[in-house]
Amino acid sequence: MVMRHRQSGMSLLGMLSIAIMVGFFIMCGMRLAPSYFEYLTVKEVVTKVATEYEAEKKTIRELRRQMENLLNTNQVYDVDPRDIEIYRKDGKTWIDANYEARISVMGRIDAVMSFDDLKLQVGQPAP
Repeated sequence: MVMRHRQSGMSLLGMLSIAIMVGFFIMCGMRLAPSYFEYLTVKEVVTKVATEYEAEKKTIRELRRQMENLLNTNQVYDVDPRDIEIYRKDGKTWIDANYEARISVMGRIDAVMSFDDLKLQVGQPAP
């Protein structure tokens, strides 16, 4: 008596579904990666300016100018230096560079990336 074993595995439709899902996630990663790398650059610039600032020698205007120069040098174009808030509160200087990036994924589908950890006290070591 010969028993036939039926082969089981993924059908063509199953493989196509998996390939479409993997392709979608790769496309999302490729669209979101530049904004994330730009965030890392902005974080580096803000941290550098905040740690190197000398309150006795520099004004807020000089601090803003230094930040604008560093953002321009590092080719950060999506974050406007005028949107970065630099202010004094309770005798301490703060830099608030929190922002959101909206990226079109496809058609009417957008992704919003919120970068809200860029508020630093000037003169303090980096967190």
